[in-house]
Amino acid sequence: MVESYYLAAFIAVSALATFATRVVPFLFFERHTDHPLVKHIGRFLPAAVMALLATVFLQRSATWQATLPGLDALLPALLVVMIHLWRRNALLSIAAGTVAYMAAQQSGLFAPGL
Repeated sequence: MVESYYLAAFIAVSALATFATRVVPFLFFERHTDHPLVKHIGRFLPAAVMALLATVFLQRSATWQATLPGLDALLPALLVVMIHLWRRNALLSIAAGTVAYMAAQQSGLFAPGL
């Protein structure tokens, strides 16, 4: 019984902390949206974060011991870029990349030593 209260309190505190981290920037930076630094960060940070995520994905998800190292992650990543440049639809490009990556993993086509 005590464990249930502990778990409920943990979930409540986690939810509150998560919500607070989403709300606080809007409350404190609402008046500073015209500041040059905020505009600069808003323009370049999303691309930098996506580049970092892509780098981490390629490092962690690719099979680097395969005959063609990293191709199992590079091809879906290239597909994501091509579809996004073509359609400008993030959901479509992410879904296509996910399907392509999972198909490459499940097929075993890029398994080590093949």
